[in-house]
Amino acid sequence: MPEQTTEQQPADPFKPYKERFESYDCLPKKGRDKEDIFKELSTMAKEENAQWKTGQVSGTFYHAGEEHLAFLNRIFSLFSHVNTIQPDLCPSMSKFESEIVSMTARMLNGEAAKNTNLADEVCGTVTSGGSESILMAMKVYRDNARAEKNITAPEIIMPKTAHPAFHKAGEYFGIRMVEVPVELPDFRVDPAAVRKLINANTVAIVGSAGNYPYGLIDPLEDLSNIALEHGLGFHVDGCLGGFILPWIEKLGYNIPTFDFRLPGLTSMSADTHKFGFGLKGSSVILYRNRSFRRHQYFNVPDWPGGIYGSPSMPGSRSGGLTASTWAAMVYLGEEGYLKAAESIMSVADELKKGIEDIPELTLIGDPTFVISFRSDKIDVFHVNDFMKTKGWRFNVLQLPPALHFCVTMPQTLVAGVAGRFIRDLRAGVEYAKSAAGTESQTSALYGISGSIEGNKMVSELLTAFFDHFYTV
Repeated sequence: MPEQTTEQQPADPFKPYKERFESYDCLPKKGRDKEDIFKELSTMAKEENAQWKTGQVSGTFYHAGEEHLAFLNRIFSLFSHVNTIQPDLCPSMSKFESEIVSMTARMLNGEAAKNTNLADEVCGTVTSGGSESILMAMKVYRDNARAEKNITAPEIIMPKTAHPAFHKAGEYFGIRMVEVPVELPDFRVDPAAVRKLINANTVAIVGSAGNYPYGLIDPLEDLSNIALEHGLGFHVDGCLGGFILPWIEKLGYNIPTFDFRLPGLTSMSADTHKFGFGLKGSSVILYRNRSFRRHQYFNVPDWPGGIYGSPSMPGSRSGGLTASTWAAMVYLGEEGYLKAAESIMSVADELKKGIEDIPELTLIGDPTFVISFRSDKIDVFHVNDFMKTKGWRFNVLQLPPALHFCVTMPQTLVAGVAGRFIRDLRAGVEYAKSAAGTESQTSALYGISGSIEGNKMVSELLTAFFDHFYTV
């Protein structure tokens, strides 16, 4: 019977350097030596990188290899001082961002939009990440509905599985986000349930390609038809899948239509800093035409400091990120992205087959690069407890309890990862059997929401964590 081992953990896992390196609650009287600073930070980076370079971390690091990263950092350094909001001084930013948007639109079949309406020409902007892309789209639907339909109490219908950034948009922009539950065995949104929730204040509906918890693609064709029928906006969140699903589809996998080939699709988000393999802090938001995008822009024409305008939420943005994102896309090209997807799916298919062969575990849906599973026979949180001792980091799901593992490039760069995963997972299942009736360490943190009391407890825990995070 496998035993769960214990690791030596720092007293505070979120501040492990506190006792090792000097902390600063104010500026030092005299600046430190550059090489000394570099040596200290190199130590931190080396230790932290060692955790994910094993290929045992789910998602998180969308890393296309050391050579690729070094290339992007070289490009970043050329434009690290540049502000994209000043294209008169740095016209390269206009080149890079317009081409990033155009390449992404073409990858997601933006040309198909012209076949449904000659006035449509897919357009968009670069953003700082998936959350900003989602927020911008939700703002656009709010403002478009106010201008075109005089709707002042907007509602947007979204699956329960849609990213929390949609709720953030609702809170920030005064939009009522209406959740549609997802249920066993499908865990995808039910179009009939969406249709029933539409009312005079509904301005848009949302679907995922794929959703974060399970990696599943919602029935987007049905949602597209509903949006057309009711004259609604329809946003597909492709932050996770936008830069890999096109290539998985080209490899011959059965992928439902998820992009601008859907005639009702009016906006789509896709993260260049995930499977686009750019540096962290970049995404793209696309719209079917400019009439939507114009509602994203912000301007103050009569400010004493001069005419002010910005295309998205931030003012200043890093030119280094823009340049390195462009460089990643043109360096990899279609061939590079297709090769990466093939490598990722090779590992994902092996993991999927291995999980299917473990009778105590049940795969959720028909996964691609995100493999999620649950169990009616054991506590999967006990499995997670065991897998952590072997160096694996799953994403822990709740409502119902489940685990997922997102395959990214690091899993393709380390030999034997899939085989080791399945061996350890089988041992984890045996451990979970032996631990039946005991409380798992994982369940103390997850699975307590879903009630007023539980949700309040989660909110208080997160507030305490963020307070701790920002305390020296």
